[in-house]
Amino acid sequence: MEAPARDAGKANIILMNCDDLGYGDLACYGSPCNSTPHLDRLAAEGMRFTDFYMASPVCSPSRGAMLTGCYPPRIGFGSFDGRGVLFPGDPIGLNPSEITIAALLRDAGYATKIVGKWHCGDQPEFLPTRHGFDSYYGLPYSNDMGRQKEDDKWPPLPLLRDEEVMQEQPDQSGLTERYVEESLRFIREQRQRPFFLYLAHMHVHLPIYAPARFLRESRNGAYGAAVACIDWAAGVIMAELRRLGLEDNTMVIFTSDNGSRCRGEGGSNGVLRGIKTTTWEGGQRVPCIIRWPGHIPAGNTCTGLATAMDFYPTLAAIAGCAVPTDRIIDGRDITPLMLSGGAAASPREAFFYYNRNDLEAVRDGRWKLHVRKSRQAIAELYDLRNDPGENRNVHADEPAVVARLTALLERCREDLGDEALGIAGQNVRPAGRVASPRTLTQYRPDHPYMIATYDLQERG
Repeated sequence: MEAPARDAGKANIILMNCDDLGYGDLACYGSPCNSTPHLDRLAAEGMRFTDFYMASPVCSPSRGAMLTGCYPPRIGFGSFDGRGVLFPGDPIGLNPSEITIAALLRDAGYATKIVGKWHCGDQPEFLPTRHGFDSYYGLPYSNDMGRQKEDDKWPPLPLLRDEEVMQEQPDQSGLTERYVEESLRFIREQRQRPFFLYLAHMHVHLPIYAPARFLRESRNGAYGAAVACIDWAAGVIMAELRRLGLEDNTMVIFTSDNGSRCRGEGGSNGVLRGIKTTTWEGGQRVPCIIRWPGHIPAGNTCTGLATAMDFYPTLAAIAGCAVPTDRIIDGRDITPLMLSGGAAASPREAFFYYNRNDLEAVRDGRWKLHVRKSRQAIAELYDLRNDPGENRNVHADEPAVVARLTALLERCREDLGDEALGIAGQNVRPAGRVASPRTLTQYRPDHPYMIATYDLQERG
């Protein structure tokens, strides 16, 4: 069958999203111990963001937010029956009524594919192929949610193609290589039409099973090897774009779903305070690199405020498709910010930090006000421009700033709610839910698993 004629006016889009990669884990973000030459080149040829945020410090909410352009509580993704992320066989997932960026792009003529981690629901109604992706290959949730170290808490880890389990308990040390092969196949098959590839890496989520080559070369143990594997994957994909003559007409985005755990495993959030699961900067401020030759000036650093929710209207604008008007979308079009090399003002008035459904902080330009941590009220204000590490609390010194940010928090509570205060949001939508959920796999003692039980104890 002959491939359709290419629409030369539409850019290809490749979105690479890592798992638990911290703000300080790339050399171009200051890492002294991780080798990332391909990502450093991506930054040198594109734009590196210094103040880029995920909408949650944990994975399911952050991924749902990025795909829909909405704060997690807006789409019922703040928490999942009291838990922070989704687990195998949960009855909850991304509501089928939500319109993802993949759905928008597919309707605009794009071929769409996700390779890697989904984590927005593992029931059939919630899988990627029901949310705008033509095809899927990867793990439906985190790589620690399988049979591990004689632990039968979870069923065997499933590797899916579309909606079918292709393998249970795959060898994780070779999974990134398989993801890259799948990505290249998609790029080659769709090179005559605009395409959207969402490559959602397994690394550097625990447990870390890195290829032997990168383990031998690492100066930072298994963690550094996993970072090098991510870098290698980016290098291979960029080389393929060059080989096919697609490099100049492809926007490549690289980011992470939340900050690093950073507890002795080799990860780093740089100068930022806090880790994954927290609303300190280290939990949600992450690396972001965007390369688009001829549109985004090369070698620029953008200090404007931007978020992963902003990808939704931005990519829609680039593809020439309209954002839905029948629902609230929290993302802002950052195309002017990108095309100006970071010189334009950020379109984002403020950014709100939610931990599950609790509103804990707000940022407005240079200032960040914390009002709660783990259900405990606090009163802390930081000047992020001069104190990105949130070391000097100036709450008592800036009453006017505190008052302004407090007013923003009040408006946000009315809109999205604040469970810690018992406030229900006026403009929130429910997550999807099914009545009789089932896990994708069940353990069978007589099945010939490649790896019946993973041998590392770490959990992410």
